[in-house]
Amino acid sequence: MSDIVIRAENLGKRYRIGERERYLALRDLIASAASAPLRLFARRTSNSNGNHPAGARSRDGSYIWALKEAFLDARQGEVVGLVGRNGAGKTTLLKILSRITKPTTGRAEIRGRVGTLLEVGTGFHPELTGRENIYLSGAILGMGRREITRKFDEIVAFAEIEKFITTPVKHYSSGMYVRLAFSVAAHLEPEILFVDEVLAVGDASFQKKCLGKMGQVSREGRTILFVSHNMAAVKALCSRAVLIKDGAVASSGAVADVVDEYLLSAAHEGSVREWSDPALAPGNENVRVSYMRIIPPESKRVIDIDSGAQIEIGFDNLRKNISLSFTVRVTNPEGILVFVSHHRVTSNNDSRFGVYHATCRIPGHLLNAGRYSADLVFIKDQAWVLFRIDGVVSFEVENTTTGRGASMIVAPGVVRPLLNWSHSFKDVPSSLDQVLPRDIHVQL
Repeated sequence: MSDIVIRAENLGKRYRIGERERYLALRDLIASAASAPLRLFARRTSNSNGNHPAGARSRDGSYIWALKEAFLDARQGEVVGLVGRNGAGKTTLLKILSRITKPTTGRAEIRGRVGTLLEVGTGFHPELTGRENIYLSGAILGMGRREITRKFDEIVAFAEIEKFITTPVKHYSSGMYVRLAFSVAAHLEPEILFVDEVLAVGDASFQKKCLGKMGQVSREGRTILFVSHNMAAVKALCSRAVLIKDGAVASSGAVADVVDEYLLSAAHEGSVREWSDPALAPGNENVRVSYMRIIPPESKRVIDIDSGAQIEIGFDNLRKNISLSFTVRVTNPEGILVFVSHHRVTSNNDSRFGVYHATCRIPGHLLNAGRYSADLVFIKDQAWVLFRIDGVVSFEVENTTTGRGASMIVAPGVVRPLLNWSHSFKDVPSSLDQVLPRDIHVQL
């Protein structure tokens, strides 16, 4: 018997731009089944007359393939990392495999009980307490009542909310909310687990705990499809990686090779990206990015260790009366996060429509020589992501400094700070006999 538990062949999903996907209730399915003979008769009658039946004519509008001709296999106990840019089709693939979304083309075979961690907080109700939401969310995720009761204490302890378990979750902080939601989902025991970018929740210590939990799950021999932009996590957890590009599988193989290919393709050649046409600029109904530049200071032609760099961001704010902020994330070619810089643009009372320009400076003697890329994330109310674009620009820091002795050799490490050291000096007698113990013989 084959040990392949996931097999996807020629999977494709097409969406009509500007149209919301309709979700059918049971009454809709019953009505559709009852009217199927009438629709079939109308179609045959219309075809015999050379006409098109009502509703069969394609409506005007453009379409987009979120996923197209995707092939994927996963074996029992394999942990497969799915990497790719935002919009590449990773989440669409997982939703099709989870039977949340129906494919337009192709087919998939799944052998085993499936658990999904696609959206943290699925099934939570703000008016219910933490205890009640554990049972509600667990039931939605496929856990039985006895299973939830058996794991209840472990779920609460993992989320670190013992004192607030009887409090309605509408009074929770955003961190408490996502910790509890992840804890419920993480304690599923499926044979196949789909994980979509849910480890980036909570603070740094809780993220470390999440990674440890995922590592434990992987060691138990379960098959996992893991989507993440954290390349360090992909390398640590996965035994194989798949690169999704433009809705199709671009490559599959060893984790290190696929991650390197992804980082190389994600890093744009220039440190300046500009969009003169707002309709083509990246963004959504909340914000549109017009440019992002990482450039050397005016007196320099290159970005080097000594001088640092200037960051310039232009964007159109399309939301009113919100607390708007953005975050710039700088990573190195290994996918390691070097630093994050956050800037609050507006508060709830002064957010206005219009064009914004933001600038800051990366100080000299911070980054080591090498290549870096920058991500841009726009946030509402310091908690909710409005829009994110990864690898907006990439830039090179050159090693042109001359004030460090043999400094033209690239030093190890991500950062290369110029630290201000001080030292003291104490003169000693010229005769060593006066400072050394008598029972020690020094041969000069």
